[in-house]
Amino acid sequence: MKTRAKICGVTTPEHALAASKAGADAIGLVFYDPSPRSLDIARAAEIACRVPAFVSVVGLFVNPEASWVREVLARVPLDLLQFHGDEEAAFCGQFGRRWIKAVRVRRREDIEAAFRTYHNASGLLVDAYDPNLFGGTGNGFDWALIPEQRPLPVILAGGLTPANVGRAIEQVRPWAVDVSGGVEHEGPLATKGIKDVSRINEFMREVQRVN
Repeated sequence: MKTRAKICGVTTPEHALAASKAGADAIGLVFYDPSPRSLDIARAAEIACRVPAFVSVVGLFVNPEASWVREVLARVPLDLLQFHGDEEAAFCGQFGRRWIKAVRVRRREDIEAAFRTYHNASGLLVDAYDPNLFGGTGNGFDWALIPEQRPLPVILAGGLTPANVGRAIEQVRPWAVDVSGGVEHEGPLATKGIKDVSRINEFMREVQRVN
């Protein structure tokens, strides 16, 4: 099975195009103000309009007001919604778009419960738990916690980089992998949210190699 890949937290049209050319199946746009990768609607629309055919545009929200989601959808051509907070399934499903739900993993039971609660989702994104952050931590978690029996497609996130994504795919065999900070510039002067095209290319080469 081919494992797909999403480059999340894209903040420029150039990086959206670079991710698409590298072979990414999707790019993620963040609509959550506390995130350093957050976008306003005008910027998000500009980026989305540069994404080529057959590459999905995913909008990431964290505990949003329904009116905010609808406002974004009215102006940004999103293919898929990603809910990364404490949203209930009924909330996620009200917008007439396919959606995925993120779960921050501490125990295997967290994932098993999410499979049941969000059974109408198009996928379940499993990420590292942090009591203070809704994703984007750059931290991984124990992949052995992911059940073998998966009623929904599993999207693996949390601490992925070009150096470990191949091993992650081989061990977990997820439907997709999701990366943000792992393909950004490194070093003390680096700014979160600024993607590194060379790291995007390296990440996607590893995904394609294992596939």
